Amino acid sequence: MAKSALQIARAAYQPKLPKAFKGGVALKEGKATESVANQAEIKKLFPNTYGMPIVTFEAAAAKLSMGDFNVGVILSGGQAPGGHNVISGLFDGIKALNKNSKLYGFLGGPSGLIDHKYIELTADIIDDYRNTGGFDIIGSGRTKLEEESQFDSGIEICNKLGIKALVIIGGDDSNTNACVLAEYYLAKKAGIQVIGCPKTIDGDLKNDQIETSFGFDTACKVYSEVIGNIMRDANSAKKYWHFIKLMGRSASHIALECGLQTQPNICIVSEEVEAKKMTLAQIVNNIADTVAARAAKGNNFGVVLIPEGLIEFIPEMKVLIKELNDLLATESDVKTAVSKLSANSKSVYESLPEAIAKQLTLERDPHGNVQVSLIETEKLLIEMVKTRLAAMKAEGKYVGKFSGLGHFFGYEGRCAAPSNFDADYCYSLGYNAANLIASGKSGYMSLIKNTTKPADQWIAAGVPITMMMNMEQRNGKQKPVIRKALVELNGAPFKALAANREKWAIETSYVYPGPIQYFGPSEVCDQPTKTLALEQA
Repeated sequence: MAKSALQIARAAYQPKLPKAFKGGVALKEGKATESVANQAEIKKLFPNTYGMPIVTFEAAAAKLSMGDFNVGVILSGGQAPGGHNVISGLFDGIKALNKNSKLYGFLGGPSGLIDHKYIELTADIIDDYRNTGGFDIIGSGRTKLEEESQFDSGIEICNKLGIKALVIIGGDDSNTNACVLAEYYLAKKAGIQVIGCPKTIDGDLKNDQIETSFGFDTACKVYSEVIGNIMRDANSAKKYWHFIKLMGRSASHIALECGLQTQPNICIVSEEVEAKKMTLAQIVNNIADTVAARAAKGNNFGVVLIPEGLIEFIPEMKVLIKELNDLLATESDVKTAVSKLSANSKSVYESLPEAIAKQLTLERDPHGNVQVSLIETEKLLIEMVKTRLAAMKAEGKYVGKFSGLGHFFGYEGRCAAPSNFDADYCYSLGYNAANLIASGKSGYMSLIKNTTKPADQWIAAGVPITMMMNMEQRNGKQKPVIRKALVELNGAPFKALAANREKWAIETSYVYPGPIQYFGPSEVCDQPTKTLALEQA
């Protein structure tokens, strides 16, 4: 494998660990837990993994050790920077606990476990992937672990390879699946532990226990660099309005973080749109008013940040999408489904530009939902703002020229070389998972807390996955899932944006963060996201 100069230099970087793992370590158990909602239903579904305590690791005289057994690892769902460091931390962690233990990687995600496709991850392989982006060490996949036949197939291959523990690195759905698997293996007395690790660039896998999901830091820094570059171009050419849609699924965490890092003229937050019950027309009018206000000062350029999930947060669109999701779950013909829409939804559907209406009925995601990333919201807004400005010009309320350019930043950030924060955080998550295995835990998620402090002050912990669950409707059925975290409108990050956005709208207050720095002073290289810093302040 050919390597760049940066890759060669980064391979030598030794990620930092919480001080609990510098010598001996002891496990401290807290009080019994309960799920965030629907306690009776969750307890009934997870009798073996419900109510377990939160655990933390502390420095101690004695060292933990692990039995003579092997561990399996699975990458599940979309890529996020730092996945390779979770695996290298897990590898180093189990080798420190028992040098005879082996680590097996299941290929292509959860399907590798079911189909018995795997490789042994040796030191030579691991060393090639330390501090690199991507999931290419073993690949990832979106197969759901839901059927007993899949679980039994997993038992078969684990028994064959002497695997007594599985680590599943994934987002909210993948970790829900990890908990289902842990519950089944405990009920069957299969002797296989299951530990989850919190991954997603979207930033929506966080709660009172999880401070941030891995990959969010790096992805936001990558997007912010490019947004800064575009801002500099806009401020130089002075003739384009850039509409930039940012990945992030439903939640607006990425848009908000990039807004805080770069200070655009407009940063839409879907959760605010929903709370204020804003219509599509109101959003368009707000943008057009800002364009006109800047034009009045001679500035016919600007930058608008748009969260990927915006469409489904506009109340009228949300109702339409829910109806389409429900109808298309049972109805394969789009025309028939559309004919069954309520009068209001049909009217909204018919008012949309044809291309956008078509995108609402395209292939669904694995949960039967609209794939919001396929809806070109940036183009929709450009067209609608253009139409609104023409009307304002006719009324004498707009004197400028408008030229809109659309962008979508998503895949550019998912496999970037991890920032120092993500390199350290991910390595610690993997190392911590090894210690949770050695402590006999199953149905737990690996946690690293206190992450705005230097890494040696980080707290290594484990939380029962059931604690984060509630019941939600998926594909027309009530299912247990980890609750997604949306942007809190009373939270410090959103308040920081709200306090500044009127000024940023009219003035050109752009910040150009530049590329991720891996070498140099700590205040340049090791800073967490502004979101995390504000939340933990």
